[in-house]
Amino acid sequence: MRAVQYDQFGSAPSIVDLPDPVAPDHGVVVRVAATGVCRSDWHAWKGHDDSVALPHVPGHEFAGVVTSVGDAVTRVSVGDRVTAPFVFACGTCPECVDGATQVCTRQQQPGFTLPGSHAESVVIPHADVNVVALPDAVGFAEAAALGCRFGTAYHALHARGRVAAGEWVVVFGCGGVGLSTIIVAVAAGAQVVAVDVSSAALERAAALGAVTVPMDRAAVAAVRTQTDGGAHVSIDAFGSRATSVAAVASLRPRGRHAGRPVARRRGRPGDPDGPRHRG
Repeated sequence: MRAVQYDQFGSAPSIVDLPDPVAPDHGVVVRVAATGVCRSDWHAWKGHDDSVALPHVPGHEFAGVVTSVGDAVTRVSVGDRVTAPFVFACGTCPECVDGATQVCTRQQQPGFTLPGSHAESVVIPHADVNVVALPDAVGFAEAAALGCRFGTAYHALHARGRVAAGEWVVVFGCGGVGLSTIIVAVAAGAQVVAVDVSSAALERAAALGAVTVPMDRAAVAAVRTQTDGGAHVSIDAFGSRATSVAAVASLRPRGRHAGRPVARRRGRPGDPDGPRHRG
């Protein structure tokens, strides 16, 4: 198969021919129909992630069609249209058994610990746990574009923030994760305040339905005024000390907060309570 590969960190990637992957007993092979490019791929390419071994095939946001199925797989068939999360869980560790697959202690990651989706085919291990079926109404490009940032935003708001219709959500940082969070919050019926230092980012946030506030010394007061006493849920989608402190300070009593780690060894911010965060 053809794949994008780099042999040294920071070097120009090239198109190479690699052996076709083989499905493990518990896994499947997916022929990639669409794949995304994430800032985390840049971090891996720059050598910021010590889980990446050279030579390396990047990519962790993808969708496609199953072409091969391992003997132990029970719920996935050849021809299925699928995608997968950016954390491949084992399905058997205590965290997985408890339903917290995003913090699997034996997790693997396409494009980081495993060859990624910037190739004609990619392997999904433990397919019965990790494969997500795509409805016919969702195209491959749309599914790949959802990628890790929408999964991150959805989990932050619904699993951690427990957002409800009519509540106020404040989002600090309007990059990919922040804008995705605004979309998910608006879809949930929440009211959103977006905070950023960039006027262009705030314009994008406003176009998605958020009230905007510039990130300055008056930001917390402005948010608390706009939300009549503080947000019900705050999301730090940037991950600095300043945004973390401001996000928590913007909450009303009994508010809920989720955020990116302020200090992280790895380059990718994912699920807010995961041990490895990439976004």
